[in-house]
Amino acid sequence: MAERGLPFEIREAVVQVCGRTFWLKDPLRVFLLGAGVPKPLYERYAEESKYKIARHVLGELDGMGEDGRAIQRRIVTELCRLRTAPDDAVPDRDGAVRALRYLKELATAQRLLADQQRSETEQRALEARQRQAALAARAQKMEQLCGVFALMLNGRSDSQQRGYGLEDLLAELFEVHDIPYRRAYRTVAEEVDGLFTFRGVDYLIESRGREAPPTEADIGAFKNRVDKKLRSARGLFVSIATFRPDVVFEFTRGTTSNIVLLDGPDLSLILDGHVSLVDALDRKIQKATEEGLIYFPLSQRFGP
Repeated sequence: MAERGLPFEIREAVVQVCGRTFWLKDPLRVFLLGAGVPKPLYERYAEESKYKIARHVLGELDGMGEDGRAIQRRIVTELCRLRTAPDDAVPDRDGAVRALRYLKELATAQRLLADQQRSETEQRALEARQRQAALAARAQKMEQLCGVFALMLNGRSDSQQRGYGLEDLLAELFEVHDIPYRRAYRTVAEEVDGLFTFRGVDYLIESRGREAPPTEADIGAFKNRVDKKLRSARGLFVSIATFRPDVVFEFTRGTTSNIVLLDGPDLSLILDGHVSLVDALDRKIQKATEEGLIYFPLSQRFGP
């Protein structure tokens, strides 16, 4: 069994069960992902019918070696544990039960049902390998972004080009850390460099690739834009150039603020791996909330 995929008749029985017992696609998606099917693999066929989704997924798993075969066995095992259709919307419940019963008979006859302990052990091992692969992919992506940022700092592109490059870099940085992010977009009244959601709060982004430090007017204009949003909205001003202390001081004198500042040295520490983006944001937001410091250099806490 470890050397080959599912027998044809069991494969077809699985396809029938997926099509008959899951009336809506969302429960089928939840089931397959829970059984270990990689999300990108499922999404590749998400627009197909339930029968085609199941058939394509099983076929793709064939090409994933032992990991794929372990997921196939997990799918069979979990389906055979069902006593009835898991989707209450299924119109033909009798047909769904018959499909389940037939799959159980085939799997039992061919000794394909993994015992619970073995199935859970395989699943834990698979999840560990997937986590390791995800960490390796993230590390590789961060190394690429670090190289892009170095070229941005040392290149001869103008400030507008650096600004666009910074927008793209920030979008990829947030996506690597699985922080919901909306890339630059335009409304009727303004152009927004980016928007992300962190700890349940929406943050507008202002990204500046200019060599000159942001002025009080630059930061003030951004704060005014944030002020016009919902009361819960905040802002993150990202500048390649370091912020001038006297400018920052103007936004900490006896007034509340809803913006946080992050500059080039901060970005370097994040991209070099001295601090994760999540920890960096947590620290900066904590300092702004508890001490009113809208700019807290990460080097004071996470420096090399």
